[in-house]
Amino acid sequence: MSISLIVTVLELLNGFMITDKEKILMARTFNAKKIQILTKIVIPSNIPTFFNTLKVNIGLTLVGVISGEFLVSKGGLGYLIVYGGQVFQLDLVMTSVIILAVLAALMYQSIVILEKLFVRYN
Repeated sequence: MSISLIVTVLELLNGFMITDKEKILMARTFNAKKIQILTKIVIPSNIPTFFNTLKVNIGLTLVGVISGEFLVSKGGLGYLIVYGGQVFQLDLVMTSVIILAVLAALMYQSIVILEKLFVRYN
């Protein structure tokens, strides 16, 4: 999970840093407060960055969770993959991998749908 946290923080920081400086300067000339600049300029201009970061984090988080289950778990899909490999049950391994792929695809598509809804109303 720390993998996705680091990527999220760095990507959002990069998005905040490349926000249009002229818009911020214009808001400052109209005596806008820092919170107003953040809520009216910086956050709305970084909504695509936020959704793209969420899409990347789906994969990273699943990799982190499964890796943790490989090492210390007594249950879960990662455990089933390791156990299936140890007892030579390829069907158990492949079923677990297919479940992970379907889960990742569903999570990714839910973010895509949420992004389309949010961008349409914004």
